[in-house]
Amino acid sequence: MNNSRALLILIFILVFAVLIIVRLVDIQVIDRENYIKLAELQQTAIDKIKAEQGLIYDRNNDLLVYNRNDVKFYIDLNMTKENEKDSVASKFAEVMGKPKEYYLNLMNKSKNTIVLEKKVQPHQFQKLKDLDIKSLYYRPSPTRIYHYGSLASHVLGYVDQEGKFVSGISEYFSKDLEGVDGYRKVYKNSFGHIVYYDENEMQLPIPGNNIFLTIDKRYQLILEEELNAGLREFLAKSATGIIMNPNTGEILAMANIEDYDPNCYWQYDSFQRRNRAITDPYEPGSIFKAFTFAALIEKNLLSLDEKIFAENGSYRFKNTLITDNKSFSYLTAREVLIHSSNIGTAKLSQRLKDEYFYDFLRRLGFGNITSIPIKGESPGRLWKPNNWDASSKPFISFGYQINATAIQIITAFSALINGGILYQPQLVSKKTNSKGELIEEFKPKFIRKVISESTSSVLRGILAEVVKNGTGKNASLGYISVGGKTGTSQKLIEKKYSNEFHNTSFVGFFPVEDPQIVILIHYDSPQLKKSGALVAAPVFKRVAERIIEKNFNLFEKYIDDNYKKKILISQSKFEQLKSDYEFNNQSELKYKPITFMPDLKYKPLSEALSILNKSGINYKIIGTGFVVEQSIKAGTELKGDEVCELKCNSFHIINASQR
Repeated sequence: MNNSRALLILIFILVFAVLIIVRLVDIQVIDRENYIKLAELQQTAIDKIKAEQGLIYDRNNDLLVYNRNDVKFYIDLNMTKENEKDSVASKFAEVMGKPKEYYLNLMNKSKNTIVLEKKVQPHQFQKLKDLDIKSLYYRPSPTRIYHYGSLASHVLGYVDQEGKFVSGISEYFSKDLEGVDGYRKVYKNSFGHIVYYDENEMQLPIPGNNIFLTIDKRYQLILEEELNAGLREFLAKSATGIIMNPNTGEILAMANIEDYDPNCYWQYDSFQRRNRAITDPYEPGSIFKAFTFAALIEKNLLSLDEKIFAENGSYRFKNTLITDNKSFSYLTAREVLIHSSNIGTAKLSQRLKDEYFYDFLRRLGFGNITSIPIKGESPGRLWKPNNWDASSKPFISFGYQINATAIQIITAFSALINGGILYQPQLVSKKTNSKGELIEEFKPKFIRKVISESTSSVLRGILAEVVKNGTGKNASLGYISVGGKTGTSQKLIEKKYSNEFHNTSFVGFFPVEDPQIVILIHYDSPQLKKSGALVAAPVFKRVAERIIEKNFNLFEKYIDDNYKKKILISQSKFEQLKSDYEFNNQSELKYKPITFMPDLKYKPLSEALSILNKSGINYKIIGTGFVVEQSIKAGTELKGDEVCELKCNSFHIINASQR
């Protein structure tokens, strides 16, 4: 029996050994390639390197949007000891400013890999990266930073939580800004964490292109501040403003109040995030009379000095009542526009053939999009003549039965005053690559000639009288010539025109003899004062005054000599006050620029920008992340006109060991 048992055991061992040998032969010889591939899949991976998104600048090279190189921290709870959880929670609580219990609760709710923090900023990352916990690791999680918060938010757009560009020029130029992702072959340990990567199997990402706007940050700030002040002063629902160069179509500022902060866009509703300057058409009211007069003058259908009977303020036209705010008997054609007579304009419009008037307005861009480089633009509404009734033409002539957006109105108005040329609105001046090399430059885009230079000249003269002697008096600056037109229209509420809610507008330009700036101001439903003359015109005046002060040299030759003296006296007083301030506050020196170049190397870009902006040093940015080079060495004495070029990158995070 013993020999039989021994024999059975021996046979079993021999069979087991044979099976092992067969299996080893299968693994090492027959299926060798498959197992090598399987091992490689377990130990290696292709890791995507996200391309840095392009930067956005204003027309003066002021950086508006950049990337902050945040990281995301993970922890594998399967491989984490209890005492390590306590260490992690304590350190994260200390650095991130959250309760220790917050992190302990996170870790106790799961046994898998969890995210501890989605956005750890660079200065926080430096304090956390040396935590010696094998189950703790991190990955790049860049954050798009809008340097000035809500400034120009409707122009810029934002990046959502999935990293997708939404609205504004960011969405329109998303392919340029995104760049091209890279990759690297990485090797992992038994925990699945990256140990190192193979430099021979690595493709670096190509950063996105940089976008330079036509927006002037200084003008944008002025416009937003004054729109906000008017919103509070007149208790309006919302406000919109646009500043444009009428000779090129370049938009120098565009704002909607209320607006939003793209850094935390989720805290705002769709109304606040919507660029209403291009999406929300409205009946413009008496501003439209300027376009009606342009059509009449271009066709030689009126004499400016001919008399028009204004019906003493009330006129029934084919069973439709048309009224004026003031009662006039006779007005010259010129005075009809100066005093904004609905009755006079309606009578004069009857000289226009329906098809000609419609075609003229279409040529100015009404009823069609302007093709501004922002998605979501509304074409407004301009009915074809076969849909008009007896009242349509006279009502269209003074801004009813037609809907237009703010961008359509200011674009068309610019054509009336610039010599008759319609330009496409422009928001982007050029694109460069991450090294600052020019890729594409955007020139003014001519659309068509809409009126003659002589018609444009005549209109400028009448619009100047509107501001000097007519409904636009509250827009007058006194020291520089201004032209413009007020507009007030009742809002259509439940198919009835409301006596309570109005659209109030003013569109004006200066100087009259050589228009350089055109500004549109629009308020929706102001409760205190309800006309364009009393609401929008004063806001235009404040915006214009501040623009001239900010860029005095551009307008100096157009300004009255007496005012120039006041400016010089004012500047002299400011210099004295500044000198006194510096003398009495040597510890702060808030106004005095630094005289030596600071050391910016290895600082986060956000910190470097803060130092440069406070110091008044001009700069040019190449790349993003941390400053690795500065063109002006630290300690160099500054004269005040230098431009410091900062080269930045963020590969310190890409290359960091992700244990």
